[in-house]
Amino acid sequence: MTKRMDRILKILSEHRKVAVLELAEELKVSPATIRQDLTVLEQEGLLVRKHGGAQLRESDDLAHRMAINYDDKLRIARRAVDFVEEGETIFVESGSTNALFVKELTASKRVTVITTNAFIARKVDPSRGGSVILVGGVYQPESESLVGNLAKANIDQVNFKRAFVGVDGFTLETGFTGRDMMRAEIMNHVVAKAKEVFVLSDSTKFGQIHLSLECRLEEVDHVITDTNLSAEFRAILAGKTDLHLV
Repeated sequence: MTKRMDRILKILSEHRKVAVLELAEELKVSPATIRQDLTVLEQEGLLVRKHGGAQLRESDDLAHRMAINYDDKLRIARRAVDFVEEGETIFVESGSTNALFVKELTASKRVTVITTNAFIARKVDPSRGGSVILVGGVYQPESESLVGNLAKANIDQVNFKRAFVGVDGFTLETGFTGRDMMRAEIMNHVVAKAKEVFVLSDSTKFGQIHLSLECRLEEVDHVITDTNLSAEFRAILAGKTDLHLV
């Protein structure tokens, strides 16, 4: 993806909808070039083409959420790649930043990704010999996640050292929280099994509280987020985890 496409997604994150002519003027390229970029981004599932422009997807699915704060999430994803060794088997839980992480990781390293999320499974690039293990379970169509006791039983049958997880919220009082109880239950199970836990999240999630506990702060080894993180949360996380700001 080009830097210009990154700029387009950033503009869409701020305005949700934008015209081709406005993008062409802002980015100082021809409308034809913008249309080509929008076609590529639509094929990636990051936006929807509309007559004369484009807009973000109006849903809570991962393709929609990937496009929000895209440049921050991409920097986080690329930093996380540094922690994975060639040939390693890792667990990657659901989340838009994790989807970008898997895409970046498997484009550069031969790894095996275990996941409970079908969208993330489709982001594995097989051209370098990477592979994916999609854990079975009860399918949630909106999130494309597999949950329930069958998913937990499948996780018990595989081995991994590092787990990369996404969150919907964090406060010191509540820990890391998520919107969905069943996905949070899977997250608890993964975190308990992993030797090293990485939280990948843009800074907008810190300070939010959601329904279900996904994991406690003391269970997390690394937090990778963007430099917009407030001083309050920097102090909290730096004292308890290996904090990486990108």
